[in-house]
Amino acid sequence: MDTLDAIRSLRAIRRFDGRPLPEDVLERILEAGRRAPSSMNEQRWSFVVCTDRDHLRELATIGDYAEHIAGAAAAVALVTPEAEEGWRREGIAFDLGQCAQNLQLAAWALGVGTVHAAVYDEDRTRELLGYPEGWRCDYLLSFGYPEHAPTTRGGRKALGDLVHRERW
Repeated sequence: MDTLDAIRSLRAIRRFDGRPLPEDVLERILEAGRRAPSSMNEQRWSFVVCTDRDHLRELATIGDYAEHIAGAAAAVALVTPEAEEGWRREGIAFDLGQCAQNLQLAAWALGVGTVHAAVYDEDRTRELLGYPEGWRCDYLLSFGYPEHAPTTRGGRKALGDLVHRERW
């Protein structure tokens, strides 16, 4: 799939058909995340990949809107170090956003749907994923083959409503 087509057609997918993801498909998605740009090429992230059905059901409890994880073929927790001296949390978040977008676009190009879940319960998330102190998880991405073909709801704002040239 062409990159611009992937961007235009990408939709949040919250219902999956139950098929597992082949390991090579999951590896290609993870490789795309690994290749995301980051400030000073620090690559301040790690991934915790979960495919066990019972574990996915447990992870669906980490946030108010994380139910989709229970039905996913896989979830990837995006784990980052706590901000250290000289680092800004906003910079880590920006880098992580680029990483997440790479993961989601790669998945979509491979016919795999995805959506993010925000972590509301950091302690429970750490317990379920086992990452060390000094690290945090703010988001998980669920992945799976869409249960239904995605539809467009609501549309996007017109480009002219968003773009200002030279000055507002």
